[in-house]
Amino acid sequence: MLSGWVIIVAAFAYILLLFAVASYGDRRSRVVGVPKIGRPVVYALSLAIYCTSWTYFGGVGLASRRGIEFLGIYIGPILMLTLGMPLIRRIVELAKAEKLTSVADFVAARYGKNSTVAMIVAIIALVASVPYIALQLKAVSSSVAVMVNPSDYGIGSGNLHFIDLALIVTLLMAGFAVMFGTRHTDATEHQDGLILAVAMESVVKVFAFATVGLTVLFVLFDGPADLMAKAADNLLITSALSYETPLSRWLILILLSAFAILLLPRQFHVTVVENRTDRERKVASFLLPIYLVAINLFVLPVAIAGLVTFGGTGNADLYILTLPLHGNLPVVTLITFIGGFSAATAMVIVESVALSIMVSNDIIIPIFLRRKLMAARSAHGGRADFTRALLNIRRLAIFAVLLLGYGYYRMADTQSGLASIGLLAFAAIAQVAPALFGGLIWRRANARGAILGMCLGFAAWAYLLFVPSLGGPDNSHIAAAVLNFLIPGTGIFSGPETDPLVNATIFSLALNMLAFVLGSLSRNPRPVERLQAGIFVKRHLRSEFATRGWKTRVSVGDLKATIARYLGEERMQRSFSHYERTAGRRFEDDQPADMALVHFSEQLLGSAIGSSSARLVLSLILQKAEDASADTAFLLDQASEALQYNQDMLQTALSQMDQGIAVFDSADRLTIWNRRFRHLLDLPDQVGQVGFPLSEIVAMLSDRGDIPADEQADVVNRFKTLDASFSLVVASGERIIEVRTNPMPDSGIVATFTDISDRVAAAKALKQANETLEQRVTQRTSELTRVNHALGQARAEAEEANIGKTRFFAAAGHDILQPLNAARLYSSALVERMTPADRNGPLVRNIDSALESVEAILGAVLDISRLDTGAMKPQLETIALDDLLRRIATDYEPMAREKNLTFVVMPTSLRVRSDANLLRRLVQNLVSNAIKYTISGKVLVGARRHGGRVSIEVHDSGIGIPAAQFETVFKEFARLDEGAKTATGLGLGLSIVDRISRVLDHPVQLASRPGRGTIFRVDLPLDASVARPAKASERPERRKRSQPLTGLRVLCIDNEPKILEGMALLITGWGCTVREAQSITALDEITRSGEPAPDIIIADYHLDDGDGIAAIQSLRAAYEADVPALLITADRSADVRNEAEKHGISLQHKPVRPAALRAYLTQIAGLRRLAAE
Repeated sequence: MLSGWVIIVAAFAYILLLFAVASYGDRRSRVVGVPKIGRPVVYALSLAIYCTSWTYFGGVGLASRRGIEFLGIYIGPILMLTLGMPLIRRIVELAKAEKLTSVADFVAARYGKNSTVAMIVAIIALVASVPYIALQLKAVSSSVAVMVNPSDYGIGSGNLHFIDLALIVTLLMAGFAVMFGTRHTDATEHQDGLILAVAMESVVKVFAFATVGLTVLFVLFDGPADLMAKAADNLLITSALSYETPLSRWLILILLSAFAILLLPRQFHVTVVENRTDRERKVASFLLPIYLVAINLFVLPVAIAGLVTFGGTGNADLYILTLPLHGNLPVVTLITFIGGFSAATAMVIVESVALSIMVSNDIIIPIFLRRKLMAARSAHGGRADFTRALLNIRRLAIFAVLLLGYGYYRMADTQSGLASIGLLAFAAIAQVAPALFGGLIWRRANARGAILGMCLGFAAWAYLLFVPSLGGPDNSHIAAAVLNFLIPGTGIFSGPETDPLVNATIFSLALNMLAFVLGSLSRNPRPVERLQAGIFVKRHLRSEFATRGWKTRVSVGDLKATIARYLGEERMQRSFSHYERTAGRRFEDDQPADMALVHFSEQLLGSAIGSSSARLVLSLILQKAEDASADTAFLLDQASEALQYNQDMLQTALSQMDQGIAVFDSADRLTIWNRRFRHLLDLPDQVGQVGFPLSEIVAMLSDRGDIPADEQADVVNRFKTLDASFSLVVASGERIIEVRTNPMPDSGIVATFTDISDRVAAAKALKQANETLEQRVTQRTSELTRVNHALGQARAEAEEANIGKTRFFAAAGHDILQPLNAARLYSSALVERMTPADRNGPLVRNIDSALESVEAILGAVLDISRLDTGAMKPQLETIALDDLLRRIATDYEPMAREKNLTFVVMPTSLRVRSDANLLRRLVQNLVSNAIKYTISGKVLVGARRHGGRVSIEVHDSGIGIPAAQFETVFKEFARLDEGAKTATGLGLGLSIVDRISRVLDHPVQLASRPGRGTIFRVDLPLDASVARPAKASERPERRKRSQPLTGLRVLCIDNEPKILEGMALLITGWGCTVREAQSITALDEITRSGEPAPDIIIADYHLDDGDGIAAIQSLRAAYEADVPALLITADRSADVRNEAEKHGISLQHKPVRPAALRAYLTQIAGLRRLAAE
């Protein structure tokens, strides 16, 4: 035997080596970063932690009894890492996006971050790991006992009679695990040192196994031939090698091991949490299978040698150690012991660390939070720091887990082989599989189904397998009876060869899946479950743009204080600084946090205490701060429905376009696309996901052979080269796609994809015809004519398709603006009813501001559509420029005053020929641009005469425009870098100016110097007629103070109930009396009721049984009075305007501006009072 002190010193020296390697890895990653070359190999070797004492010792023991059956637990991992790699990649991407730290967090996040689900998974993982840890303790203590007699050192006798070798091993391993794995509270931080140590441990294992294997073959025996010759007549070896494992057991072993390589706590930690790049997974997909083959090469030789040498006596699991010991090879024996000790130590350290995170995050902390113990501590201690408390909880959890393993080791059947104990753990952790994998493919799955399935499956496992392993009765006959009843006549579940493991595993998993399905069908998923299902079932990254602007009542300082309690001050500050750099804005502690920041805080907090606990913490904070009223929630719902309707309409329009369209954000991730985009590039369904990277799309095309591998980066750069087109050849050269990119307001890009295969083919044919024109002029003339005709026809069809698209947008204006009009009325009504003390004021103003922004965007887009289709015809008339410019001065003086700018509008007596509305819109856009992009100084507006022409000029002292960009600024969505930094906008204003100037035939000239300012000149014809001075009665009077509207009777006519309700809510808030009607037919009842005539009629133009003008005319006829009337419509055509003016009806366009509406009602009320006086 080896000296006990030699073994102890060697074990401690090996542990110190692991510490040195781990410290070196941590220090290197902090100083120089993670090496890109070696890291994939380290990651792949760390996955070999799957090979524990079961592999090292138990594989030999199983092979000595059942031949090659031991290979079953390696086939599953190999299949998972090769065929199942897409599934692993998806799980890793989801875990990274959601900041998930354990398998319990992952399953809980899928089911709405349900804390009960997380707790059940954590309990299953804990109970499943207890036998596995007991297996390691048994292997290490048995191997030490083989070489050293514990009683020689007083262990188990005398004063230490209550201590055995396994307990000492347990305490030592617990100490190692605490020192290795509880240095950080953030479980998502990569522990590069620990992973490097585990990778080294994998190398040590395979080296030690290879050493003992070669020693057995070439030192203890004279080569493989000698070994086989001595084994030829051995009945034990013949029996083992001829053992036929039933097919059912093979399948169960493969299935359980495939689940285990991903679901065991330590495997999930190294596979998912520690993964950094796709390349690491690709290397692991072939390196780990090679490793599994290599470490099992000598299992059968060692097993055969053990049976030959010991004749079947002794513990077959320890043949790998007793063979060199029997051959008096102390060095080989020591190496073999270190290999087994390494296998057990690495597994125990990583497993206990992973379990401690699950136990603290998903069992202990939720209990503390629910009982508000931590809140109480915070109340007594001020801003308490929970970082140390978290670490202490995890350290205690490590000791508790290992002591549970030791307790199982003492209570369990001591004659059980290592393989049977390991399979017991595999069958337990498999109970998580239906909930996890089912949740990835079934959107209807919910928390109730997951809880029922896991609870019943785990209970069946415990009753059929766990209890018998502790010496209880064998209950496997129950599973056999049930399975035989359900599947009669198979013979698999009964008979002398019945396998309790197979029966119990099939029964428990079948019960699990049945309960999972029935439980999920018993109720509909809750909203948060549907939200998470949308993320997990159909992968897309969370988009924060929809909620970024919504403010909460929680301050940024409160979020920082809460996170610092769990992660520490330094880690919190580092994370928030990184988020501020990424978001491009700074956060003050006293400002309210928006939903994007709350979501980031939840993910950050989840990295320390788990996703379900993080949601619980933030929900408690939000509950204290938020107190939204039912009215606010109702109006928010109405606004959300309107915006969703607009989004659906725009998506439908995109789907009808013949061009492919794809929009990428500033991070080059796909955000919007249509079906034509995927069809033209032949992209798979998985590309149709929000957040799919542009680089991966290009990589797919490269893998398919459409793009050379060395040109991928060049193609990505071409996408980012704006206002330039390039071609892609796809489908093996059969299709040529023209790609054109334009900038987006958020630094993203919008790309259009057009199939130009026919055009290119025609051009190529034309070129070939020109090359041989003299020799083949007669033959080619007819073909060339046909090609040119086809090209012209294709061009005409393309232009018609483009015009059709624009007409569609113009025609869809009414349907798009209808719901927005309703939402605007609701929000304006709420703003009117707000009091200064109302706490919901900021939220309501945010809603109103957001709707006003959407209104501006849609108005600009629809104006462009009408200009492009020719729907906006100019109505030329004589215009006094002084009146027009004074109105513009009135509109924009407050905007200039807010920016401390000097705004001067020069008086003029000039008159011009133009369309008043279009000219005013043109000048308004120029003035708005000038004020927006002028930081300091002044803006000057005036008119000059040049012979028979007049130029309206807008001067500013703003940032200026480079000469090379003069044409660019008039394009849609075109914004210069300096302009984007100075002010927000969409880049549509000057595009509208350009279109209006072409419609009116008023050329626009631009002169500018960067940093000095810009001058825009609009050239238009002078009207030489003499201006008639306005009479005193015709001169515009200064607007009097708005008279009260109390008592004004208003009749509202609209076929949309929501718009009618919103209009009534708004106007009644001003003191008016409102009568409502949804159709012309309903007006008959009002006129017959004998009610007095209304003071004013407000009617929508589009009604179900006629139009608004006809309704107004019928009412005037019924009341025999010229009742003032206002027509509201989304149709901005000249025909509607002329028809309204013909009948003396005022006109306003949708969406209705509350201020304009109130001004009109005030005017009518004033006229009514004057008439009464």
